[in-house]
Amino acid sequence: MDFLSSLNPAQRAAVTAGDGPVLVLAGPGSGKTRVLTQRIAYLIAYQGVRPYQMLAVTFTNKAAREMEHRVQNLLGEEMTRGLLLGTFHAVCARILRREAEKLPVSSEFVIFDADDQETLVKNAIRDLNLDDKTYRPVSVHAAISRAKNELLSPDQFPVVTYRDEVVKRVYQRYQQLLRESNAVDFDDLLLLTANLLAEFPDVREKYAARFRHVLVDEFQDTNMAQYTLLRHLSSVHNNIFVVGDPDQSVYRWRGADYRNVQRFEQDFPGAQVILLEQNYRSKQSILDTAMAVIDKAPHRRKKKLFTERGQGDKVVFYEAFDDYGEASFVVDTIAQLVASRQFEPGDCAVMYRTNAQSRILEEAFLQARLPYRLVGAQRFYGRREVKDVIAFLRLVQNPNDELSLDRVINLPPRGIGNKTLLTLHLTAREAESTPGQILLDLARGAASPFWGKFSGRAALPLADFGALLAAWRGLLGTYTVPELFDRILKDINYLEYLDDGTEEGQDRIENVRELRRLAEEYQTRTLAEFLENVALVSDQDTIQDGNVPTLLTMHAAKGLEFGVVFIVGLDDGVLPHSRSFDDPEAMEEERRLFYVGITRARERLYLVRAMRRAGRGYAEEMVESRFLDDIPPELLNGKARAPRRKDSFDRRAGYDSWKLPSPPHPAPVRVQKFQAGMRVRHPLWKDGIVLHSRLEGEDEIVDVVFESVGIKRLAVSLANLTVIQ
Repeated sequence: MDFLSSLNPAQRAAVTAGDGPVLVLAGPGSGKTRVLTQRIAYLIAYQGVRPYQMLAVTFTNKAAREMEHRVQNLLGEEMTRGLLLGTFHAVCARILRREAEKLPVSSEFVIFDADDQETLVKNAIRDLNLDDKTYRPVSVHAAISRAKNELLSPDQFPVVTYRDEVVKRVYQRYQQLLRESNAVDFDDLLLLTANLLAEFPDVREKYAARFRHVLVDEFQDTNMAQYTLLRHLSSVHNNIFVVGDPDQSVYRWRGADYRNVQRFEQDFPGAQVILLEQNYRSKQSILDTAMAVIDKAPHRRKKKLFTERGQGDKVVFYEAFDDYGEASFVVDTIAQLVASRQFEPGDCAVMYRTNAQSRILEEAFLQARLPYRLVGAQRFYGRREVKDVIAFLRLVQNPNDELSLDRVINLPPRGIGNKTLLTLHLTAREAESTPGQILLDLARGAASPFWGKFSGRAALPLADFGALLAAWRGLLGTYTVPELFDRILKDINYLEYLDDGTEEGQDRIENVRELRRLAEEYQTRTLAEFLENVALVSDQDTIQDGNVPTLLTMHAAKGLEFGVVFIVGLDDGVLPHSRSFDDPEAMEEERRLFYVGITRARERLYLVRAMRRAGRGYAEEMVESRFLDDIPPELLNGKARAPRRKDSFDRRAGYDSWKLPSPPHPAPVRVQKFQAGMRVRHPLWKDGIVLHSRLEGEDEIVDVVFESVGIKRLAVSLANLTVIQ
């Protein structure tokens, strides 16, 4: 069990640090996960700490699973049994269920996901007779979320403007709707737990005494609610071990506050501070570029990143004529790297500032008929059929969940229309109950006092569904999660409902079966645990393996690494984003975001920009990102303007092919072939209408609106368009 011998001196100092507060400032690729997991193993194996006396928290299920796996590999499963290791939200959910008698919800509460939360805000806005165009639900919910992250209740919501007053009222109604559904949102998990520990000293002391050691991953991403939680949970023994890097704090928009690192040193005077500066991921040329960028940030503790992996190739800078040339360069270069057998497709990642930038990149991959993986696209758990099944299960767990009830009460269609549903809600409100409870009572038929509220035609399907719900709830104590899953699908013939004879129908069925495979992992666990898992899953948790390039935002890239990284859109207004121009704090977060993107690369890094972009419907001249000025020219290869490049690989190659055939030589277009108003057909997107056409260089560029995918800008030499007579 001599795992300490593999650590470098700084890592060893962190792992074997004595009791008391410890702050580990870990540079990217410096082995922070190794340090955290070996710290856990060290406390158990060398210090005699019992696993159940430790709490380790991180931000994603993926990170939690990796940490658990590493600890078990070091010590074996038996020696780690009882260790509480999970995400902040999962740990809080567990505490809240145990202490539910002190909360405004019961232990059967459900967790509303992001879509549910937005729907509930819409309902709150509607209930207050407000205009959801003036008060956009996404914006209002963001304000509510920020307040919760700062531990502010509706009564404490700060009001400076009239809009603040409106948001405060929506916040109050939103919370009422949550409580009526016996539900919480993600932020409530943190807020309720922090308030619980603050308001009930006996509860706080119970958990703080149990957890002799509290360990935290990605500490720079904590918000005020999480920081307060950690202080409460470490208040008895003061043994708190945090690992993080303020230089990688890029989630300010969701409440993360890198200043918590500074607060830690203030609130825990005498804390040991250990720097991890040796990088095990990147070549030195990449690290030098990253340090050139981040060293310009003020008010930070400087680190000198170094590696023993060698200097590596210079970072490549490429300046494209426009955003289409930018995408072409990326796809072309990836194809060349793969064809020359330097890298596999899955080694490559393309990173950008905003999701909207993916469209042109996707188009370039599609035109090349080359596969890719898009992170942040429709999540598996956001697909209609998956949300349907989850809604049925949530309703069984908690009949008061109105959102789930409204979603599935007529699914598959059973004759319950909107008018009947409205009557059900009004009846529940009059009875000071919930629609779910009324349904369960209607299962008794004419004996129910609510039977007369509905016409016979409406009451029967309501009673039938109420009987189904009652039967499913009766199975909670005896059926496993997969058994209950199968029973519900069988009772409603859901797979038959999805099987409409189309390929899309088969895809939906396969998605339900994939969810069923996940349920199989909960044979010995509860339905509540299953629902918590699917509610708290993150985008990174859903990244699938596969030997294809990955397209993702730099925010989504945090914690990941790739052999080759392309960072595109290095123009002022894109990165840094224009919203940061008048906000110094936001501008420095943009700098940190660029730093995070750079440090994802192991072997090669490409920095790419475009001289012109057409994001607003017309070509706009761009200025290169101010962050590029911080990188010394001697670190870059190719920092000079380059002409627009055409793709140099065969667009007709097979979709699963990553070969690089001989470059095609399309005949130059000398006259316009297409005019506005022409109907055209594309081999992939089918029929469309030309909106605009222009000659550009030796090619013709057309804007076409397709019924299937909307507006696309295409190069005629590549698009294979045909005119429909």
